[in-house]
Amino acid sequence: MGASTKEGHEIAAKSRKIVRSLIGDKIKHLEPGEMEIVERIVHSTADPEYAELTHISADFVKESSKAIRGGMDILTDINMVKVGINRYEGEVKCYINHPLTYEISKEREITRAAAAIEVALNEGFEGIVAIGNSPTALLKVIELADNIPSFKSVIGVPVGFVGAAESKNALQNTSIPNLVTEGPKGGTPVAVAVVNALINLQKE
Repeated sequence: MGASTKEGHEIAAKSRKIVRSLIGDKIKHLEPGEMEIVERIVHSTADPEYAELTHISADFVKESSKAIRGGMDILTDINMVKVGINRYEGEVKCYINHPLTYEISKEREITRAAAAIEVALNEGFEGIVAIGNSPTALLKVIELADNIPSFKSVIGVPVGFVGAAESKNALQNTSIPNLVTEGPKGGTPVAVAVVNALINLQKE
């Protein structure tokens, strides 16, 4: 799980053993790839509740894996998510600080996170979307998805008490391959854990 030294590998192995002892019974119905993802979320957050809060559509791992093998882009809502993703041979992009994002946000009075999704599509984005913080970014993805088949899968785990749960529910009601966390829980560590787990699955 990101370890690079002998000590790090030993700690990671011990942590994984603890995680499996805590949530093994709760995720035994999942496919192996799905189990790997949920284990990594729990490991990254030290919160076993994610074993029950994480919902994965039937085609999420398959479509995400295909995109990663194809070297497609990964789009994040904020830079914190971007910098947490490692060992990916494709490009990880974030347009939250793009000049056009500021312009669209100001002119249309929408959040920068939502505007950044539009900018990404203008720049030719195609691949996986990882939303760890902004419900408005996730809602923008949903709004645009019907007409623009650029989103191969979406990780929708925005955190917070305003709009987060609603945006995740909306994502689950689409045909987009998706992973969400129920309710207000989520955030950068969860989004990063999911992406890195997907990357690791391909390396294995």
